[in-house]
Amino acid sequence: MILYLSVAVGTVLLAGMVDNHPNIQSYKTTRQQMCNRLCLAAVFLILFALSACRLNVGNDYAKYVEFMHLINCDAYVPTEAGFNLSVRMIYGLSGFENYLLVFAIYAFATILLFLLAIYEQSDEFPLTYFLFMALGYYFQTFSTVRYYLALAAALYSMKFVIRKQWLRFVLLVVLGSFFHKSLIVVLPLYVLASVAWKKWQLAIVALFCTTFLFMQDFYLKVAVFLYPSYEDTEYLEGGTSYINILRCAAVFGLSLFYYRKSIRGNRKMQFYFYLNLGALVLYTLCSFLPVISRIGYYLTVSHIFFLPALIQETENIKLRRLLRLGMIAAAVLYFVLFMSRAYDDGLRILPYQSFFFHQMVDIISDRM
Repeated sequence: MILYLSVAVGTVLLAGMVDNHPNIQSYKTTRQQMCNRLCLAAVFLILFALSACRLNVGNDYAKYVEFMHLINCDAYVPTEAGFNLSVRMIYGLSGFENYLLVFAIYAFATILLFLLAIYEQSDEFPLTYFLFMALGYYFQTFSTVRYYLALAAALYSMKFVIRKQWLRFVLLVVLGSFFHKSLIVVLPLYVLASVAWKKWQLAIVALFCTTFLFMQDFYLKVAVFLYPSYEDTEYLEGGTSYINILRCAAVFGLSLFYYRKSIRGNRKMQFYFYLNLGALVLYTLCSFLPVISRIGYYLTVSHIFFLPALIQETENIKLRRLLRLGMIAAAVLYFVLFMSRAYDDGLRILPYQSFFFHQMVDIISDRM
């Protein structure tokens, strides 16, 4: 716990010295640009080192090691082609089942994408990075490494949607889907969120959303068709997160206060607004769908951009400070709640173990 707190606090302090909108002078590197490079490099190295050096940390670490072993033995695994190919290449180049290198490479790519997205797209890098850490996105990359690589790709792809660079958006999403096919859902969801909806169109969408209440069997069949591995598993039991519902509702309430002044007519802000609204609908009406939180995360991850942007739109200095303090307090509380579950089987990021001092537990294939 102390290690995680030190990493979180230390990197947030480093991020506080980063200005992602510096005054660029074409003929020389400014002091702020040099500070940005040093701080960003330090943040990346700290996050990467902690992730790459872990051993059996994350609720599915051992399961991934088992999958990699089966891939190397040409056995069937339910993982995507991109992941399978990367494992075969790394194991082939290493000459042995070097799962540590696989985890390190995925950590490198995931953290790099997250930091690039935050630096390039955030209105205020320090606050966005703070939310990235406090809302648990970094520490959750220790589990479901394929999904969080896809989530990082989704976050990075948002700039292409906002800029209407549709070909780049589609190519990035399709490429990422070779590592986690759930990423494909952002193609329709992000496109829909980018539309400047009229009131009568929203009314039709709201009417369609009512089908989630009385056509659950149909949507479950669609989900099983897309994810055959979910059939006859506990995933079909569904479930939702009341904390995420509360979070989306709070963001929605705050955004309504700014809608006329700062959101309506602003393509970027409207995009974030509809992503949050879509997440609220999913969490409240689609709890019967398997692992709905994974789809919801593709939408709610935009909060780390949306909330700082909303605060910057507050002209009253005292109100802006109050909102900032309230947001920081809420994020810290969320982080405390998140870390209180760090030992749980669904997360299991504690106790932290490193390959420097610990040995890997036996996987299923070792016990047969």
